[in-house]
Amino acid sequence: MSDALLQMRGISKSFRGVQALKGVDFTVRAGEIHALMGENGAGKSTLIKVLTGVHARDGGEVLLAGQPVSPRAPRDAEALGISTVYQEINLIPELSVAENIMLGRQPRRFGLIDWKALHARARSALQRLEIELDLHRSVSSCSLALQQMVAIARALDVNAKLLILDEPTSSLDEHEVAELFKVLRRLRDQGLGLVFVTHFLDQVYALSDRITVLRNGELVGEFKTAELPKLLLVGKMLGREPAATEKVGATPVTGDGGKSSGDAFLVARQLGRKGAVEPLDLEIRKGEVVGLAGLLGSGRTETARLLFGADRKTSGTLTLDGQPAALSSPAQAIGAGMAFCSEDRKSEGIIPSLSVRENIILAMQAGRGFVRLLPRGRQEELAAHYIQALRIKTPSPETPMQNLSGGNQQKVLLARWLCLQPKLIILDEPTRGIDVGAKAEIEKLVDSLRREGMSILFISSELEEVVRASQRVVVLRERRKVGELSGEQINEGRIMEMIAAHE
Repeated sequence: MSDALLQMRGISKSFRGVQALKGVDFTVRAGEIHALMGENGAGKSTLIKVLTGVHARDGGEVLLAGQPVSPRAPRDAEALGISTVYQEINLIPELSVAENIMLGRQPRRFGLIDWKALHARARSALQRLEIELDLHRSVSSCSLALQQMVAIARALDVNAKLLILDEPTSSLDEHEVAELFKVLRRLRDQGLGLVFVTHFLDQVYALSDRITVLRNGELVGEFKTAELPKLLLVGKMLGREPAATEKVGATPVTGDGGKSSGDAFLVARQLGRKGAVEPLDLEIRKGEVVGLAGLLGSGRTETARLLFGADRKTSGTLTLDGQPAALSSPAQAIGAGMAFCSEDRKSEGIIPSLSVRENIILAMQAGRGFVRLLPRGRQEELAAHYIQALRIKTPSPETPMQNLSGGNQQKVLLARWLCLQPKLIILDEPTRGIDVGAKAEIEKLVDSLRREGMSILFISSELEEVVRASQRVVVLRERRKVGELSGEQINEGRIMEMIAAHE
């Protein structure tokens, strides 16, 4: 393409036999804002890391302004004019604004830093953004929005042709987002190519000119933003075409709709956390599975952490089993009869070097403290019971956890919490990264726990799983609850419509 600034053609990348990118094409034009969209595992981060030299590509080619390039490190990419501003702003709080903008490339004179030239270049970088800021001010005294601007100014100082912004609005309020968008539009009008990575659909449609969608490491397609309806975008991200899903013309339930399967165990009223989840109402009855549906970044995990006391609420009330609850820690939540299987199985769940038995009894032992050790006989009894009950495939209870498949690791985590006989269990992506057979077994287990009277909050990126498992579904979009479905209202098409709906 004659107007193409960046062309990535047939990009492939694998890690230890896992194909992360499969022949992906990606094109960014000069003077456009291009949104890169996709759910977890779509390949967005890998594509950016290949482009910026963090990972070497296995196949394909990259052209910048028509010339082949192969950066081997981020510094190589910067020298070519490719700069990245990450979600976690990489600035040094104790240094000044000017020092952060010029960090690592300070102009020197006679072997010493030329402070006059340094401040002149920093001022020039900020003027390009049309921002006035005290260059001597420490970054730690700046708001997150101003720190974001400093990071962008730093990225532009290398004469950037292509600017990549990875979730730049995740910590900004609406006013700050609006100011950032003004700056990005100015940069676009100056002829830069901008790659905008975000999970906020409304922001994509407010800012971008084109959209590229990835799913499971493959290119779904490139589209002009103005020509791609939001519902169709959601379908392409999820791998579900709206026309192919059954649609029921029922209206969403916003109150307590649906058949009650028991008294409410958990009732949240206007529960929220500033910057993470807008105040919402949520109710989970005894013997009921409530699904949380929404795209990545919609606030699903944030809601789960808030309910479990892992994050502090800034508004609202919580009632558990009819009693007011003020949970300030997971330990208090566990004491109140709650359990939480995190989506990050490797970092927040399993202890790889410990045995299956030790992983199963871990939560129970933590509740007793390390002075009152659980007798070895009782440990073996519990491990044997849950290995049989959950059909955990392991050569022995003493097998190291790291030797089990992902599906069996997930079952061990469920066994850990079931040992405590919780009244409510939060399952955040319980089937991620496991095979079809293991998924079916876990879904069957969830249904059996519900029939035994347990309350379950079920979170999954796979809409068909949410539809199959849930008696009610709460739909989230951009950190707020947008509606609720129950009974025959629950189907993939209706959920997608709610996710895509305008305010």
